[in-house]
Amino acid sequence: MSLFRRWTFPLPEPVRSSGLPAREVAWKVLLAVAAGAYADAALERELNRQSLSGPDRALATELAYGAIRQRRLLDAWLDAHGRVRAEQQPPRLRWLLHVGLYQLLFTARIPASAAVSTTVDLAKQGGLARLAPVANGLLRSVLRRREQASAGDGSALVPAPPWLGLPLNEDPVVSFGLRHSLPEWLAADLLRWLPADRAEAFARACNSSPPLDLRVNRRRSDRQSLAAAFAAVAIRSQALAETPDGLTLLDRPGDLRGLPGFGEGHWSVQDRSAQRIVPLLDPRPGQKVLDACAAPGGKSTQIAEWMDDQGEIWAVDRSEARLRRVALNAERLGLTSIQQLSADATALASLRPDWIGSFDRILVDAPCSGLGTLSRHADARWRMQAETIESLVQLQRQLLEGVLPLLAPGGRLVYATCTVHPSENTETVAWFQQQRPELSLVQQQQWWPAQELDGSCAGDGFFVAVLERQQPGA
Repeated sequence: MSLFRRWTFPLPEPVRSSGLPAREVAWKVLLAVAAGAYADAALERELNRQSLSGPDRALATELAYGAIRQRRLLDAWLDAHGRVRAEQQPPRLRWLLHVGLYQLLFTARIPASAAVSTTVDLAKQGGLARLAPVANGLLRSVLRRREQASAGDGSALVPAPPWLGLPLNEDPVVSFGLRHSLPEWLAADLLRWLPADRAEAFARACNSSPPLDLRVNRRRSDRQSLAAAFAAVAIRSQALAETPDGLTLLDRPGDLRGLPGFGEGHWSVQDRSAQRIVPLLDPRPGQKVLDACAAPGGKSTQIAEWMDDQGEIWAVDRSEARLRRVALNAERLGLTSIQQLSADATALASLRPDWIGSFDRILVDAPCSGLGTLSRHADARWRMQAETIESLVQLQRQLLEGVLPLLAPGGRLVYATCTVHPSENTETVAWFQQQRPELSLVQQQQWWPAQELDGSCAGDGFFVAVLERQQPGA
């Protein structure tokens, strides 16, 4: 069960005061997520209902995603300064206070007075006029406590960390989880897997804004040409060292569909770490390739680009609706070698016996806990539970067992996840090798999220293992 309680309550009335619409959007997103919606879908829906400028869209996004990520820390401030604990606050007030607190604690460019006054105005105009004094008093109490703690802190940190002024538990797990707003089980696991400094780096990256990375369609453009096209519309970009076709945007352009080359299929959105998987698969023109968990198609289309659209690529996924996105992406990118099949990949050998032993390359980009993408998916840390990992591991093993009969002798199988959990990664690969001695492990790598110098996240966390099936008699 999600740590967000599922509440049913009316949304606030539309706010008409200038300067508030972006904050109103963020508030509505938090309300929707509390009721069970996914953060990205809720944000897209609310942004589509509003006519916000580019800067206001960016502010709404930052406030919504930031407040969702920092839920545990913001609740701790409510617990410390409210008359009742956060979970007992009227839900609409609780999430409105999160919007205000996030501005006070995490956005230095917004004056504290503006953070307080806009929150109070939202309360008054969004149906919480009776509680507006409560919001005002609590935010000002937090502000005073922060100022007192900063004055008494000899290190004179600028800016002060968002937990400064909160009483921290002596238990290192509790303290670590609270400071970085991570669930207790994940905080404990990280400190068990990593040295303290690397756990801190992981946590900081997970609370950073994700990069906006693109993959250039090598069949239709190149990085230099695309960078020049972006520069012509005042969008700065930079080539990524980790991947030959990667480009990251240094400016946030708003609606990506309006950027040069989108309609012509010159590029796709794909995280830099995800772009590193297909090169390890090493698909070649003329080969037969299976992408066993394909939707929405980022790696299927990358495979086709690497193969110069020459060969037979099967994109398999259980969701027929999600497979339609694969087809749409392939069409925009001008790729014709991808075929789709809606099926359970664990049962492909029985569903398609003609495929047994026929694939030169198989990619299993497995469903996983997504712990490497917490920066990108703001609410994921609250949806995932420790006990869910075991069921995911069972599914991952079933997928590997299910597709292995389809791999040709001498063929290559790549297993990838966007998580950092050893049970889903190295331990699963070790189990698979033990079960299937005809497989040799070529390499395996764990990429951890990290931070760039500007504080942004430097890519998602991914795991990849490259396995090859020995030729008979080898």
